[in-house]
Order: sequence, then C-alpha cells, then structure tokens
Amino acid sequence: MSTIGVLISSSCGNRKIDRVDPNLATDISGRWNDTDSKLVSIELINDALVLNRNWIANFEARMNRKPVVIIGNVKNKTSEYIDASFFIKNMEIAFVNGGSVTVVQSSEDRSPIRDERNDQQTFASEETKKKWGKEKGADFMMNGVIISITDEHKNRKSVAYQVDLELTDLETNEKVWIGQKQIKKLIKN
Repeated sequence: MSTIGVLISSSCGNRKIDRVDPNLATDISGRWNDTDSKLVSIELINDALVLNRNWIANFEARMNRKPVVIIGNVKNKTSEYIDASFFIKNMEIAFVNGGSVTVVQSSEDRSPIRDERNDQQTFASEETKKKWGKEKGADFMMNGVIISITDEHKNRKSVAYQVDLELTDLETNEKVWIGQKQIKKLIKN
C-alpha cells in the first residue's frame, strides 16, 4: 500500500458519529442552525396563531370561513448560508396542523401539481380527472427576512440574528400581523 493510501485509510478510521435526539440543542459552529430555526418558527407561529389571533377572528367574522394563507419568501440577508426552506416548512406544518388557517401551495410548488392536473386531462378517466379553475386563492401571504449583525474582536464574537415576518392581506395590501424574533450568540475561540 502506498503512503497516500495509508494516510487516507488511517484518517477515515478516526471519525465517530452518534445518533442524537433531533430535539437536542446543538451548536457546533456558532452559526445559524436547526435549533435556531426551530426556536424562531415556534415562537413566531405561537405569536401569529395563538397570541395575536385578531387577524384570524376579524377575517372569519367578515368572510364566515377560515383564512387561506400562502407562505411566500423568507429572504436571507445575513452573511451566512441559511436555507430558509427548513424554517418555512416548520411554519407550514404548524399552520396546516393547527387547523385555524388553510394553507395553499407556494408558487414554486404549484407547477408540478398543475403539470399533473394537465396530464390528467389526457390520461385519467372522466370520473377521476381533476378540473381546472378549482384552486383556492390565498387571502394572505406571509413573507419575511432573516438579518444578522456581527461584532467581533480578537477571540470573541457576537452574532445577533433577527427574523421578521409579515402577513399581508392580498386584496387590500394591508399588513395584518408582524412578528419578530431575535437570537444572540456569543462565541469564544
């Protein structure tokens, strides 16, 4: 075996991997992670659906039905790579499973559904094919932004993250709910 082969083989043998509870808070790098995403989404969902339900009650009183919500875009304006889909999916799960609002597919996810509906027009039986023009239109759209501020000196670093979400009435353009959650991390090297 060559020297390179021995080095590669010996370096691979030292890695240890443990399975842990997915709810266990882990913070290895100090950057935004799954724990941060869960904490933020839980708090903002509670704020939107439990604590500040006025927008839901007002809509139900006016329209006599549950509001329909579409989760739009959560922009990452931090210097880190943050996959907002993890955060967005947590919001969708809570909205759907909470039952107080109806959630429709995002514009990105509608295309494959419409493609399938289009295929059904040709290939499915008359009794089972789904009709065009029956989609639910959203009443409200949630959009947001993730921002951060970093302060660092020598071997110390502070990173403050802020997530701002807004729920907008699609007909009137009125903001009916605004939520904000902040997380701050101190990192020592």
